[in-house]
Amino acid sequence: MLICNSAKGYGAIPQAIHWLTVILVVAAWILGLVGDELPKGTLRDAGLSVHISAGLVVIILLVVRLAWSFFNPAPSAGSTMLGVWLARVGHVAHYLLYVLLFAVPIAGIVLRFAGGESIPIFGLYEIASPWVKDRALSETVEEVHEVLAHTLMVVAGLHAAAALIHHWILRDQTLARMLPRFGEKE
Repeated sequence: MLICNSAKGYGAIPQAIHWLTVILVVAAWILGLVGDELPKGTLRDAGLSVHISAGLVVIILLVVRLAWSFFNPAPSAGSTMLGVWLARVGHVAHYLLYVLLFAVPIAGIVLRFAGGESIPIFGLYEIASPWVKDRALSETVEEVHEVLAHTLMVVAGLHAAAALIHHWILRDQTLARMLPRFGEKE
């Protein structure tokens, strides 16, 4: 398995970052939806801790992914029957995903601070809120965080649907580029 990108597809590092990001975003989104339904106490606290930690790891993975792509550019998209138009839409979708992957956790951090709460860093230490609790700001930022999170899930769902359309209808290598290629040598 190739670690770096090749002409045929993404390497193991970008693939691992991609799929780990998918898992973390889905987990954080589900916990965000059901977190208040969890029984108060240890279970709810654990759910919130996982939700926050997942958001922090998503930011870290995004930074690593962007740095990696600077030194190891993505493989070329290849041509499809829909031509340049489809490639442009794909680029816009990817940029929108990157913006949302950054904006959702940042809004979550601002939400914690607006509520006068600290940010727990993987249970190791906490960053205290630099602000005094502001209920109005907290409610507004909570709405923004939720809308951005739902928007991220919609865009990610469209991204996944597009990959499946490429695979099953257009029958090109778009999806295969992000799947492991065992047996290939560097």
